[in-house]
Amino acid sequence: MFVATLTVFGVGAPAIAAGPQPWQMGFQPAASPVMEQITDFHNFLLVLIFVIAIFVLALMVYVMVRFNAKANPTPSRTTHHTLLEVVWTVVPIIILVLISIPSLKLLYYMDRTDKPEMTLKVTGSQWFWTYEYPDQGKFIFDSQMIPDAEIKPGQLRLLEVDNRIVLPVNTNIRVLVTANSVLHAWAVPALGVKIDAVPGRMNETWVRITKPGVYYGQCSELCGINHGFMPIAINAVSKADFAKWTATAKVKFKAEAEPATKTTSIKLARSAPVAAGSN
Repeated sequence: MFVATLTVFGVGAPAIAAGPQPWQMGFQPAASPVMEQITDFHNFLLVLIFVIAIFVLALMVYVMVRFNAKANPTPSRTTHHTLLEVVWTVVPIIILVLISIPSLKLLYYMDRTDKPEMTLKVTGSQWFWTYEYPDQGKFIFDSQMIPDAEIKPGQLRLLEVDNRIVLPVNTNIRVLVTANSVLHAWAVPALGVKIDAVPGRMNETWVRITKPGVYYGQCSELCGINHGFMPIAINAVSKADFAKWTATAKVKFKAEAEPATKTTSIKLARSAPVAAGSN
């Protein structure tokens, strides 16, 4: 059904999909510059930790073999060793500096929004997401999880939504995130994005998707009984397909919003209190 909907919107079927896989041990394939740097930094730390772990293990084995009671019946009474103490203080400092420099550079890189070409506003509610495109006509729509009873073959359980976000590839996108009532967190692992949605506060991040496809995420902040039922689905398309989609989406979501607005207005009018003395 979704492929048919995309065809109506003038958007081609997704080329790839990035989501959690059974027995997955590592990261999802990176689809943004931020996630590429996160993956590189993770791999650097993994190698560093492995080297340290091997060194410590080798040192422990050496001490157990060299200084056990049988091999060393007369234990040493050394209380201090200045050179050794300097070495085991300076070396960890150097290691921490090697870790902190790329870590801080990555944090600042994730925080900046360099020359945004469009803005996506995200609002977390209990328990769904609302998306607004202020630069494309200010249309708004809700995105809710498709329940198990309505899941079709090929769709991912607990990750499929009725209205996916559609974003252009190779575009700097500013993402503004807030919430209505309780804390949420908007997170898409393949894009390296995780940002808190806080009521009364507008947080900002950015993303640049490098590959067309469908990317899945979830709310990553405990927000109530249905916390696990707030998936995120992004369909990344070419800029030309995005322009076609926005042209149709403006009409579609405006038409869907109008009946609800009219119904709400009628209910409010009927329930409005009558002023004293009015005829």
